[in-house]
Amino acid sequence: MNWVEIIGAIFGLLYLYYEYKADLKMWPAGIIMSSFYTFVFIHATFYSFACINIYYILAGIYGWIKWHKAINTNSEENTDIGLCHAPTRLFLPLSIASIVIFGIIVFILQTFTDSKVVYGDSFVTTISIVAMWMLAQKYIEQWLLLIVINIVSVFLYLYQDLYPTSIMYLIYSIVSVFGYIKWRKMVTQINK
Repeated sequence: MNWVEIIGAIFGLLYLYYEYKADLKMWPAGIIMSSFYTFVFIHATFYSFACINIYYILAGIYGWIKWHKAINTNSEENTDIGLCHAPTRLFLPLSIASIVIFGIIVFILQTFTDSKVVYGDSFVTTISIVAMWMLAQKYIEQWLLLIVINIVSVFLYLYQDLYPTSIMYLIYSIVSVFGYIKWRKMVTQINK
């Protein structure tokens, strides 16, 4: 077990807790987690996962700024942060973008790396990019993507002997189901 991975997993669990609560603190926790995991994944030869964590750092900064602007500063509860459903018109463009991104990542991993899990790494990375963008837009359906990503990730990390990370993603898988339910209820309350 590597101390960098353990610290990353601790911040990952903090991130998940704050994300579940739709709390602004998820963004700095996610940025810190991603900083640690960039190094963990390079060491484990999960190169696109390392790159996605660099993306997460940048998306975390963007999301932090965007969510901060949306929070009603007079509210102590942060309940009106603008959570909503993704418009159905986004399904086709996001699907096309996902296919293109997946193909690019597969090509890069096959051509330039020694990755042992090219397709799994590419799949999780692609869907993670889309899910993070959806999170920054406050679309509750990002949780549905996270459920799939997290389940696949458990097996990929077990394959690479990243046990603390596997445990963290198993917890993520379970909490993602409850996160979707909670955010859906929050959207219903906001729309009343």
